[in-house]
Amino acid sequence: MKTKIKEYRKELKMTQEELAEAVDVTRQTIIALEQGRYNPSLILAYRVTKALMRRYIEDVFVLDEIEMG
Repeated sequence: MKTKIKEYRKELKMTQEELAEAVDVTRQTIIALEQGRYNPSLILAYRVTKALMRRYIEDVFVLDEIEMG
C-alpha cells in the first residue's frame, strides 16, 4: 500500500519518533508504513490520518486497484 505519510509528516516538521508516539506505535512501524511494507488496521490508519492533520484516510493511504482484487 502506498502512503503519503512521509510527505505530510515532513510538512508538519514531525519526526518518525514523534508520529510514532502520537499514534502509540514504534518508530519501526512508522518506517514500515512509509515504505509500504505494512498495511495498518483501520484504527491505526485513522490515528495516523488525524496525527497528520488530514481529514480522510484516503488522503494518506492510497489503495492500488490491484490490491483490491
